Amino acid sequence: MKRIFFLILFSYIYFISLATGHVQHYKNIKYLKYDLFLNNELIGSHVFNFKKKEDILSVKSTGSFKVRKLGIKLMDYKTESQEIYEKEQLIKFDSKTNQNDKSKYVNLRLNKIENSFEINGSSFQGKTESSFMIGSWWNHEIVKKNKQISAISGRIMKQKVKFLGKEKIKIDDKEYDALHFHFLSDDNKPADKKKLNIHVWYDSKTLLWVKSSYNKLGKWEYRLKKANF
Repeated sequence: MKRIFFLILFSYIYFISLATGHVQHYKNIKYLKYDLFLNNELIGSHVFNFKKKEDILSVKSTGSFKVRKLGIKLMDYKTESQEIYEKEQLIKFDSKTNQNDKSKYVNLRLNKIENSFEINGSSFQGKTESSFMIGSWWNHEIVKKNKQISAISGRIMKQKVKFLGKEKIKIDDKEYDALHFHFLSDDNKPADKKKLNIHVWYDSKTLLWVKSSYNKLGKWEYRLKKANF
């Protein structure tokens, strides 16, 4: 009984400490690179470049991967995006994604008068709350949100987040004391391929996103390859 109590208390303390985080926490980051694996085979990468000037933070990202089998191209994916923050508030987000010659996009702007996001996306056009976050995972603050905005199509996704505890994980030759979270869709709609069901790990010291994994016609993993400060 005591063990269960302390586990719950430990989870609560870590979750609250993460919930107080914000974009300012990442002000010294310049570069993040992630390798992408499918069934433990390297198929691509995703890179984030950070630039800070006074109250403005710009985050540009590019990602791509290809999946082939017996010489046949099964999937070809490319994406690029830019997030702009002013005094820690997201004010602009743009992305373009091409998956097997199918184009998807997001153009998001902050309406400062109404304090809302205006979204023009391939899956959603309309307004939503300015407190929601883009689901690009690098910012650990997403663990305290009940909704996220798809970085690919602008779709609004309800989510519930479970903190599964602190774990030691090893990537290449580096070991991390990581905080393990499970993101799940929080709605009553039937399960489908667009449902959130992803595990994400953040380093407990730096709060950097170090790994994520999900299953979709195989096991997909993002692993932190390089971080520059």
